[in-house]
Amino acid sequence: MAIRARGWRPPPPPLLLLLLWVTGQAAPVAGLGLGSDTELQIERRFVPDECPRTVRSGDFVRYHYVGMFPDGQKFDSSYDRDSTFNVFVGKGQLIAGMDQALVGMCVNERRFVKIPSKLAYGSEGVSGVIPPDSILHFDVLLMDIWNSEDQVQIHTYFKPASCPRTIQVSDFVRYHYNGTFLDGTLFDSSHNRMKTYDTYVGIGWLIPGMDKGLLGMCVGEKRIITIPPFLAYGEDGDGKDIPGQASLVFDVALLDLHNPKDGISIENKVVPENCERQSQTGDFLRYHYNGTLLDGTFFDSSYSRNRTFDTYIGQGYVIAGMDEGLLGVCIGEKRRIVVPPHLGYGEEGRGNIPGSAVLVFDIHVIDFHNPSDSISITSHYKPPDCSVLSKKGDYLKYHYNASLLDGTLLDSTWNLGKTYNIVLGSGQVVLGMDMGLREMCVGEKRTVIIPPHLGYGEAGVDGEVPGSAVLVFDIELLELVAGLPEGYMFIWNGEVSANLFEEIDKDGNGEVLLEEFSEYIHAQVASGKGKLAPGFDAEMIVKNMFTNQDRNGDGKVTAEEFKLKDQEAKHDEL
Repeated sequence: MAIRARGWRPPPPPLLLLLLWVTGQAAPVAGLGLGSDTELQIERRFVPDECPRTVRSGDFVRYHYVGMFPDGQKFDSSYDRDSTFNVFVGKGQLIAGMDQALVGMCVNERRFVKIPSKLAYGSEGVSGVIPPDSILHFDVLLMDIWNSEDQVQIHTYFKPASCPRTIQVSDFVRYHYNGTFLDGTLFDSSHNRMKTYDTYVGIGWLIPGMDKGLLGMCVGEKRIITIPPFLAYGEDGDGKDIPGQASLVFDVALLDLHNPKDGISIENKVVPENCERQSQTGDFLRYHYNGTLLDGTFFDSSYSRNRTFDTYIGQGYVIAGMDEGLLGVCIGEKRRIVVPPHLGYGEEGRGNIPGSAVLVFDIHVIDFHNPSDSISITSHYKPPDCSVLSKKGDYLKYHYNASLLDGTLLDSTWNLGKTYNIVLGSGQVVLGMDMGLREMCVGEKRTVIIPPHLGYGEAGVDGEVPGSAVLVFDIELLELVAGLPEGYMFIWNGEVSANLFEEIDKDGNGEVLLEEFSEYIHAQVASGKGKLAPGFDAEMIVKNMFTNQDRNGDGKVTAEEFKLKDQEAKHDEL
């Protein structure tokens, strides 16, 4: 409603009040019951509580009136024309009595005026309208007042405690307003449309008075801007809701402010003392955020979803302002990123983000990694004798605390009161953990940091490990049982008997059943002559060994089927 519009003109004023008759000195304000018919009489029927300004000679006024003769007969009315009467006061454009009667009036004041003939149309009258020597009564309601020397008036009734920036020429602003005339009549409201008014300031997109009235405002500030018509829509009005020569009052609340030349702004809230690594282009970040507009209006939060926002940075997966604002962060850092709309969601906006909105993100970086990362191992303690190192196939017993990079504890064997036991290299733990446990000696303590592609990946573990999370394991190795050579599940600790089949076939029937086979193998392990691969189900190993020897699958092994490892390389059992 503050954009220029032309093409409408008010109807011409009625002839009778433009006729010039006589001039005279203003009479004192008096009740109609006092004085004679030769004196100007004024009754103030309504005076508003607030009257910041009264009519003076030289002012321009807009008022409604009803003109009557003493017997109550109406001879003219501005209401019938649905248009105020607009005129300068004290410049001879009115009959002398009206010129005097309007002086001292407030906007919204109502006066009943009795004008004697000598201060009206005198002995001549107006042919066909006003008889000669007529006393005239006017019921007047003042709607508007201004002076050609007026300027834009600004009244700030709320200003935020923090005002880091004010509107300058060429800034783009988003504001709400109620637009009224001086008498309080509403002619327009952005609130009713539930949409801000969005515009550049100081480049001619607004009426001159609004261009001037908005300068210097802070986001969150509320002010009343009063604009005389020659700095608004002038003599023509806007052709729709605003009549010509109308003073305008805008009650404005500034919601947003930026300049097309703005970049992002970053305010560091919390920066960890130890920051071994800062994010770079191509890194994958997990972070929490609260998203608000510049006036504090909330539009989104990862906290409300109870899930971090996970993304690559510097590769266009997020809006340009966030791509830039997330570079150079540390794990655990908290910062505020302010993103102008041309680096955010632009003129169109998105969802509940309005077009041309400045965005404010308060972020907390939980972790980040790069797809090229491997595990990181830091050894905190090694015993004096650290010569036997873990390798693939070894059976390990260890304690650990598992946490996220931000310190959130995920799991702990210490809390459970039992060790975690695995065979290294058997796929019993995530790949990064398998790598982190190698070349470790009993008693050693180390921290292993595992990127998600070597951990639980994008999916994570439902309810336990977030997707794409970097994991931190604090490990202490308590026991190591050496494994067997790769490819073996059972080995002999000495020479193998030349009559091995006969020793297993105790009943000498030329056939070995599973029970005979299992009894023999376990006896060899018990005597120390043989060894099963540690960390696996012994019965399952023995059964698999027997199955491999039972080549025809008939549930028994013959001497012809029976072969040792070096006799049949593709079998692991003996």
